[in-house]
Amino acid sequence: MLGQKAGYNADMNELQDKIDRFENMANADPTNDMAHFSLGSAYLDAERFAESVTSFEACVKLNPDMTRAMELCGSALVQLGKNTEAEAMLIKGYEQSASRGEMRVKDGIASVMNAAGMAIPTVETEAATSTGKPLEEAPLPGMIGQWILENIDSTTWEVWIGQGTKVINELRLDFSREEDQESFEDQMIEFLGVPTDIVNEDRKARTE
Repeated sequence: MLGQKAGYNADMNELQDKIDRFENMANADPTNDMAHFSLGSAYLDAERFAESVTSFEACVKLNPDMTRAMELCGSALVQLGKNTEAEAMLIKGYEQSASRGEMRVKDGIASVMNAAGMAIPTVETEAATSTGKPLEEAPLPGMIGQWILENIDSTTWEVWIGQGTKVINELRLDFSREEDQESFEDQMIEFLGVPTDIVNEDRKARTE
């Protein structure tokens, strides 16, 4: 019991450290959409839903193409019981992700809408009804890389590559620092929707 409590406290301290870091970054540069996205994600993990909505909305305002932020913002709004606002945000994200062939985000938004009893919009475009070319091999080692190979198509992965470059530049990441490497991986996990159990197993295997 004491071990579990210590582990919980360590996780909460780590999450608060992330919140503090991204709050400072967003305050220092309010035009940094990735700082707002990262802050919104950290707030969402901490179940601070109202604050996460504010951050995700700021991200979307700065980057109207950030469909993953729309998905997470809609999820937070559902948690707050603001279904009308959630539906508007989710429909916007669904239509954009479908039209651009971002199948992982589209499917994630559809899952949120289904769970909330919302009607899924019909998007009649070629990109919305097709699937991207599968990846030829795992882009990363370990369970995370294998999950990406099995669940993420080449189109979505290319979108992340572009977004990842933006993450490095806007969050001013230095890969010589272990915490910045982890921060980059956290962004990828959040963007692609890698399940928590896969992430935990992968990171556990690395420490053994």
